[in-house]
Amino acid sequence: MALFQLERVAPRLSVDQTWQRLTDWPRHADVTPLTRITVLTEPPTHEGTAFVGRTGAGTLGFDDPMEVTAWEPPPDHTPARCRLEKHGRLLRGWVEIRVHPHPPGGARVVWQEDLRVRGFPRLLDPAVRTGARRAYGYALDRLLTA
Repeated sequence: MALFQLERVAPRLSVDQTWQRLTDWPRHADVTPLTRITVLTEPPTHEGTAFVGRTGAGTLGFDDPMEVTAWEPPPDHTPARCRLEKHGRLLRGWVEIRVHPHPPGGARVVWQEDLRVRGFPRLLDPAVRTGARRAYGYALDRLLTA
């Protein structure tokens, strides 16, 4: 298990704007190199929404299927919260995204993830954690500024 947490502040975005950017699943492909997102269920997003992130080029790559298991959007929930379960052959685990108000009008994001890579021994968890923090941190930064 490579458990990690990222935190970011979006001072120019409201909680709702931040939430919209982070939960627009196809938008993740716009900020992540070599990734495509296919949403498998009808919008809007809800518990049970399923999508697949495909990372790679051509036939070289892997699928990262996910399902929304908790959906607590703003303004009814503060903080707003979304939980995803990863069900892939290669990647397993979960992601929890929380968006909090951050005075005087911005938003604070807490992205927590437990990532397991099939076939990787626990001895490599620190390397997986480091790589995942960089990759997801890059994507998170781009989602909040793009």
